Amino acid sequence: MQKANSDQQGVLYVVATPIGNLGDITQRAIAILSSVDKVCAEDTRNTRKLLTHLGLKKNLVALHDHNERQKIETIAEWLAVGENLALVSDAGTPLISDPGYHLVKALREMDYHIVPIPGASAIITALSVAGLATDKFSFEGFLPAKEAGRKQALQLNSESAYTQVYYESSHRIVHSVATMLDVFGTEKKVVLARELTKLYEQFFHGTLAELHQWLLEDTMHQKGEFVIMLAATEKKDTESDRFESSTEQLLSILVEELPVKQAAKIAAKLTGKAKNTLYKQAMTLQKNQK
Repeated sequence: MQKANSDQQGVLYVVATPIGNLGDITQRAIAILSSVDKVCAEDTRNTRKLLTHLGLKKNLVALHDHNERQKIETIAEWLAVGENLALVSDAGTPLISDPGYHLVKALREMDYHIVPIPGASAIITALSVAGLATDKFSFEGFLPAKEAGRKQALQLNSESAYTQVYYESSHRIVHSVATMLDVFGTEKKVVLARELTKLYEQFFHGTLAELHQWLLEDTMHQKGEFVIMLAATEKKDTESDRFESSTEQLLSILVEELPVKQAAKIAAKLTGKAKNTLYKQAMTLQKNQK
């Protein structure tokens, strides 16, 4: 495919759209959708509803998982002759567990101009109110459909020190939580967001066992679109941590019965640690005991 001519090329705008509440669309997104020549949409029916709400009539082009690669050359040709295009998904930010990756990657390699138009994202929306650690988190997208694949994917993250975020659909939510329960155990802390920004938005906070029970007790709890957030795995004591703890305990007992110098000498023989280090540690322990 031919490289872009920067003098005449159009722009591809990657436009975030509301995940539920239509009031969440940005003024900039509206301006871009108003101005572009064509809108590439995951589902043209859903996008037409949004455009109608905004009072816009646009030339819509279907771009989804099944035709994305085939559309790349055509879209590049449109950009090459100066047309401006918008890429949207059904809801939220394109490419985030939605189509668009292959298109954007190819156009980047051809030096076309691609501009992000930020807005709603279910991941960030859910995390912002979850009450879980957000300094570091991993986004895992949708889990595999089959039980064996789900279990394998979750086992790889069983010791994750970060908050884990998953998307799930209504027809698999119970099965996915059951697999999480099997892998992570009953007491794993979890926050589930259901139908974010929509009329029946709902959050569940508790353990995986409690979430599983909550889903089963009312079929309405199983409807909608879900974001599952698992709390980070608490750090387990390492062998060195345990060794440090036992050394301190030993010194503490010896200092109660013996002079500091003698206590350090015996502890050094028993643990193999440097006598000078243990002497300083024993002095600190003796002061704290007084």
